[in-house]
Amino acid sequence: MKRWITAWVLFVVCAGVGVAQSPASTQKLWYRQPAVKWEEALPIGNGRLGAMVFGGVQEERLQINEDTIWAGEKRDRNNPNGAKAVIEVRRLLLAGKIKEAEEIADKNIISTPRRLPMYQPFGDLKLRFQGQENASEYARKLDLDAGVARVTYKIGAVQFTREVFASVPDQAIVIRLTSNQPGRISFAASMTREQDVTMSLVARNRVVMGGEAIARDDRHPDERKVGVKFQGIAQILPEGGKLRVEGNELIVENANAVTVVFVAATNFKEKDPAAKCEQYLAAAKKPYAKLRAAHVADHQRLMRRVAFQLAAAAPDLPTNERLKRVQAGETDLALETLYFQFGRYLLMASSRPGTMAANLQGIWNDKLAPSWDSKFTININTEMNYWPAEVTNLSELHEPLFGLIENAREDGRRVAKNLYGARGFVMHHNTDAWGDAVPIDGVGSGIWPMGAAWLSLHLWDHYDYTRNKVFLEFRAYPVLKEAAEFFLDYLQDDGKEHLITGPSISPENRYRTGDGAIGKMAMGPTMDTEILHALFSRVIEASEVLGKDDDFRKKIAATRDHLPKLQIGKHGQLQEWLEDYAEPDPGHRHISHLFALHPGNQITLRGTPDLAKAARTSLERRLQAGSGHTGWSRAWIINFWARLEEGNTAHENIVALLAKSTHPNLFDNHPPFQIDGNFGGTAGMAEMLMQSHAGEIHLLPALPKAWASGEITGLRARGAFEVNLKWKEGQLITASVKSLAGLPCRLRVGVPVTVTAAGKAIKVTSSDDGAVSFSTKTGMRYVVTPTHSTRAAVGSR
Repeated sequence: MKRWITAWVLFVVCAGVGVAQSPASTQKLWYRQPAVKWEEALPIGNGRLGAMVFGGVQEERLQINEDTIWAGEKRDRNNPNGAKAVIEVRRLLLAGKIKEAEEIADKNIISTPRRLPMYQPFGDLKLRFQGQENASEYARKLDLDAGVARVTYKIGAVQFTREVFASVPDQAIVIRLTSNQPGRISFAASMTREQDVTMSLVARNRVVMGGEAIARDDRHPDERKVGVKFQGIAQILPEGGKLRVEGNELIVENANAVTVVFVAATNFKEKDPAAKCEQYLAAAKKPYAKLRAAHVADHQRLMRRVAFQLAAAAPDLPTNERLKRVQAGETDLALETLYFQFGRYLLMASSRPGTMAANLQGIWNDKLAPSWDSKFTININTEMNYWPAEVTNLSELHEPLFGLIENAREDGRRVAKNLYGARGFVMHHNTDAWGDAVPIDGVGSGIWPMGAAWLSLHLWDHYDYTRNKVFLEFRAYPVLKEAAEFFLDYLQDDGKEHLITGPSISPENRYRTGDGAIGKMAMGPTMDTEILHALFSRVIEASEVLGKDDDFRKKIAATRDHLPKLQIGKHGQLQEWLEDYAEPDPGHRHISHLFALHPGNQITLRGTPDLAKAARTSLERRLQAGSGHTGWSRAWIINFWARLEEGNTAHENIVALLAKSTHPNLFDNHPPFQIDGNFGGTAGMAEMLMQSHAGEIHLLPALPKAWASGEITGLRARGAFEVNLKWKEGQLITASVKSLAGLPCRLRVGVPVTVTAAGKAIKVTSSDDGAVSFSTKTGMRYVVTPTHSTRAAVGSR
């Protein structure tokens, strides 16, 4: 009853702004047919285990992953010629001899072997049904609110139902099969994998499969044929009926209902995966109702922190048909809010405390040799995966990324010392389950020593959103300091009183010199400088907050002062390199030099208007030349336009993301599937509604006309605030700000407001630029109400 009342109250409140459906009722993906392709299947996950649910009538396929199944091993990958080569490559780059520098770097700095290990699938769990032809009333759904995939259909008068979920509390994937008539559940269960299965067993009520992840593709010729060993068990628990073994299948006949519990473990973390599987099964030995209730409670504890609705009813159409309508030019605002929550769902399903971080595909991968090895690409993609973590109130899901950074520090120190002769730790553009920090692949992507610097900023963000000083002192600051320490030794004097990076690149892009030469490597690319400015600024502020390391702070501040200034080029654009080079690929997918606009905050509309204008010009030029053709690139563009407070243009790119870069199951399409675009899209929508990067909480900074009326609750802002917003016809109706740390609050609304707490007006201080400030108390919620109806138009500044 309490849950029903909560939903009803939310319906009534939302109805005031024209929203006609409760959040839970619209948070479903659904289809009228089973998945045929992998990109049509529905994802479930608990951070460690993931599965794609196909929902077939005659055969149910669960393609399963476990997050530590990687084909490779921990080994020294440093190129022994690297240290000498770095010095020579710098000399050649400064002398303008780009080709010679790149040839030496590719041969002597890139790691040996040149690629890192890959992430591989566990395999498939299949349930093969007999006598289930001619199904009717078929429906396949993914309930984001409950975290449960569901399949229903009829065979004659018999209604069949399947539910599938991945439980965090019980560390298992659970399948429940029922019907409305007794004795109707019959199927054959088996597990398969394309290669490297070392053990397969069917006995009693179990199907068991073990194997080893081994790289056998042409891209990894130098990778030794060893990998992570794994084992999985599917335990079949029928209610009524018979259970028997037939060959490599476990046969269930005429049961009333069946529960299947799948568990898995590897030797990456466990000495004895088989024993660990037994522990998981013992812990999950509960009635199905209890397994489901524990899962749903854990899931909703996170999912229900944020609700987002717009004044538009969801059409009663399957998700794939709605997506086709958007591709044809129709508007579906409810699909946009569904996409927002789907991004949060995917982070919950692929990143939980104690698991691996979400990789290029989150946790879902069906290929033994996936694109880009489904690793951690840290020159944008892995960072983008975690952009929604803090702002959409999933702060604890950031934890696996911090674990990834910690895991890489050991090798990062070794690479810093052996390759660059530097202190601190360094990472390049990729890492893996073992935390490898070497430059890989080739000079066009691998010679980029900024990975640790960028990743470490996420630790600061976690502090900034939570203001947990214990976390800052013992987790964040040591990493930030060590990342900064590397650059004190690494930076080079350019002879013009500047300290610059190099050898480096502007990720995966190229430039053309005045004499027509095409280059990849350079000294001092703009993005490097922007990341360092952010890193050094966070180290300085952290040191001040903690009251420690005065001398180190002064050294960092002096180094920051000698970084090159951001420059505006001949087209009015923000320069991507120290020189105003021409661009061989003006529509490149990476827009790295706008890091200072987003996710950084060195460029802001009000603080640096000239640079903001130059950033806008760069963005426009990229788009005019065709950028945004990959899903994650389009998602980044949404965030850029949100920071420029161009709501209508940001929304156009949301529509483009759905229409051009989204699979039928709402997975992001790079192509192929990469999960970063999902996360970047969700984060971009939050940025349109609330921003806090410029020292203030800006309400509805980039509200598009399409989102004229709506409500969002539960967003988090820097400074440890929780923000709720309601607006109608492009005008703020009310907002509330809950203080979680008792810090002063500075708000930008665009109109005069009154602020009350516990029904009483509080004193606010207005600034000349239109912001208001007031003191707060921890735990107190402050209601913000416009005092008159004169408001700025939506989608504009």
